[in-house]
Amino acid sequence: MKRDFLTMADASREQINELLVRADFMKKSILDGKKDMDLLKGKNVITLFYENSTRTRCSFESAAKYLGASALGITTSGSSVKKGESLIDTAVTLDKMMADAIIIRHSVAGAPAIIAKHVKAGVINAGDGMHAHPTQALLDMYTMREKFGELKGLEVAIIGDVKHSRVAQSNIVGLSKMGAKVKVFAPNTLMPKGIENQPCKVCKNAKEAFEGSDVIMGLRIQLERQQKGLFPSVEEYNRFYGVSAERLKMCNKGVIVMHPGPANRGIEIDCDVLDSQVCYKDEQVTNGVATRMALLEWVCADQKRK
Repeated sequence: MKRDFLTMADASREQINELLVRADFMKKSILDGKKDMDLLKGKNVITLFYENSTRTRCSFESAAKYLGASALGITTSGSSVKKGESLIDTAVTLDKMMADAIIIRHSVAGAPAIIAKHVKAGVINAGDGMHAHPTQALLDMYTMREKFGELKGLEVAIIGDVKHSRVAQSNIVGLSKMGAKVKVFAPNTLMPKGIENQPCKVCKNAKEAFEGSDVIMGLRIQLERQQKGLFPSVEEYNRFYGVSAERLKMCNKGVIVMHPGPANRGIEIDCDVLDSQVCYKDEQVTNGVATRMALLEWVCADQKRK
């Protein structure tokens, strides 16, 4: 049976729970040094990245290798895409190489869903435009669950460039589905239209965002936005929206700070917070490998190419 993982909206609460529980096993295994499992022995996993990536691509390729699968990474700079090959043609070519899973990152929203209709391999969305980044949301939820025991009832504040963030979109959907309360806080110019119709609270000021929160998730500010006049300066952004030790005092006891990376030091999150034990950015990286191992196992499980 073909299995794809394209958006958090498509994933059921039961499926998310299943993946998070399995990720516990995967994390324990790799921390114990078991990075030569044969759970996916004989499987072929291909990463197809039309955008630059370090964390996500390496995380998937490591996950595949730890599970015993072969892992092949393709970037557009060294592929026939530069010769004008279409997205569908590229995907079909890889599929004919008997790929079991194709992991794609693309600048166009909906690209993973398009190729999923044309290939027999399972397709995993590693980020498409400003639309979705479901595996980042999955590892974020795993990190929170590992810290707090469960997601239901947690208050999570997402702060930063919500408008252009596929991470924010996937976390809003996924966390609310799991019973967490999501808040968003950003300048009006960095808040998407229709946000009031999504399952989250739009905060008017820092007090609303930080007060009572268990998790603060900073989002990367794309510095090119400043050149477009979407906020006056990085200094002013940090002053009103930055995550500081002082603002964290308004949060619930035991609050953690998260960031999908890479972070702009001193802009989204103050350096003293970024380098403190309250910041879980490095734990997120390890958890990314564990959750993607669980996801690859699920996508490739009992797969029969017909």
